[in-house]
Amino acid sequence: MPSIDILLGLLVAMVILVTLARRIGVAYPILLVIGGLALGFVPGLPRITLQPDLVLLFFLPPLLYWEALNIPLRDMRLKARPIILLAVGLVLATMCVVAVVAHMAIAGLTWPVAFVLGAIVAPTDEVAASAIAERLALPRRLVTLLEGESLINDASALVAYTVAVAAVVSGRFSLSGATMKFVWAVVGSVAVGLAVGWGIIWIRRRLNDPPVENTISLLSGYAAYLPAEWLGVSGVLSVVTMGIYLGRQGTRIVSSRTRLQAQEVWQVVVFLLNGLIFILVGLELHSILAALSLRSWPTLIWYAALVSLTVILVRIAWVFPTMYLPRALSRHERERYPSLPWQYPTIISWAGMRGGVSLAAALALPYSVSRAHVPFPQRDLVIFLTFCVILATLLLQGLSLPVLIRQLGLSEDGTPRREEAKAQLTAARAALARLDELAKRSQAPPEVVAHLRAHYEERSRLHMGRYRGEENEDDETYAVAFRRLQSALLQVEREAIIGLRDRGVINDEAMRTVQRSIDLEAVQLEA
Repeated sequence: MPSIDILLGLLVAMVILVTLARRIGVAYPILLVIGGLALGFVPGLPRITLQPDLVLLFFLPPLLYWEALNIPLRDMRLKARPIILLAVGLVLATMCVVAVVAHMAIAGLTWPVAFVLGAIVAPTDEVAASAIAERLALPRRLVTLLEGESLINDASALVAYTVAVAAVVSGRFSLSGATMKFVWAVVGSVAVGLAVGWGIIWIRRRLNDPPVENTISLLSGYAAYLPAEWLGVSGVLSVVTMGIYLGRQGTRIVSSRTRLQAQEVWQVVVFLLNGLIFILVGLELHSILAALSLRSWPTLIWYAALVSLTVILVRIAWVFPTMYLPRALSRHERERYPSLPWQYPTIISWAGMRGGVSLAAALALPYSVSRAHVPFPQRDLVIFLTFCVILATLLLQGLSLPVLIRQLGLSEDGTPRREEAKAQLTAARAALARLDELAKRSQAPPEVVAHLRAHYEERSRLHMGRYRGEENEDDETYAVAFRRLQSALLQVEREAIIGLRDRGVINDEAMRTVQRSIDLEAVQLEA
């Protein structure tokens, strides 16, 4: 792993690249992968060697845990069929077709190694897809399909990857044995994930300490990953299972302070892990190319173009039939699932960017396959081809996807806004229904009750209009003016308490306590 000074330099480079990406309106994984490639060729930089056993362990558990924790489970259940067809069916189809093409085209590439390559490049990247979807405000149904696919296909691809790597290491492959191992991996992983999730819920019910609870949250991915790996099942699927379970159960036991703190902590952690994995592979690519120096550049470019084109075309060929054939063949499907506009499969077929999971899986390939330290066959070539697929899909599809979305006229359909308004309306009505009872119990002054009642009635009126799509222009003007004036007043409050601190009237601790309450109000205004 890189030394501390190199790691700090990489973090600085990552911050610069992400800032630049946001200024020019490009999804940041695209610039990170280009920057990582460029940094790999900077003269004088030492060679970065990543330990294969640590790559999957270090990067994947926290990333997958946070994705699974925040996945919209209700929407995924409603879209279960297309998501499973994409996340499992398309992964297996991509793995098989890439394996066939690579085995036939690349001299000396054995079937097991070809299947390893196919499994590595099969899953899409949730970070790249989400970054583009968030920036362009896609319809909620489409975002759910893309995010649900990218989460589950990580697990299915890495289960297949584990089976394929085991075949390379052992030198034997049995279809029945691989099938049994796949089934055991799925069943065992789900069981481990649920068991660990239940244990974490049991512990956190008995805690009320945000730093401790969020430390547990940061370690939760590893808590599910390591036992699963020790038992010989899929750590990735175990983490996803646990994350989904905690996402449903944890909302009732986590305090407000813990939840607010967790959001900020996890944003930084996910940002750092995703950025580092792209840049680190760019630094290692230089040594990989040196190991491939005996092959001609035209041959390497041909291999890379062929595998990348195969990955792209398989997705296009898979998406359209699987979106429409089940409806055409089954009346039950037509009655249960609404038809998707043709623009949806068009975007889905082109949103096949590869990224961090593929990089981590490629770098996690062992250097040797036996105790005699026989080198893993074509390891450097597999990593090189993986990087080329990631680069090709991020640049070709990632840069053109925003243009395609605009040309198709897709935009956010208002579903999140309506559901948020419905939730706000329900919460306000629940508070109003309970207000009189609480006022009698606590013997609150009438003016306090009247103030609260007016506040919740106004909230109910505003959110009812938003839910019905009947927003009044005067209400919007009022809301904008309120936020502007409140923001200005909060800034005056900040300057006032800082002035007291500067004059020695209060100490820093008192200033920070009041400042925190002001900051919470400011964050609420921005929400």
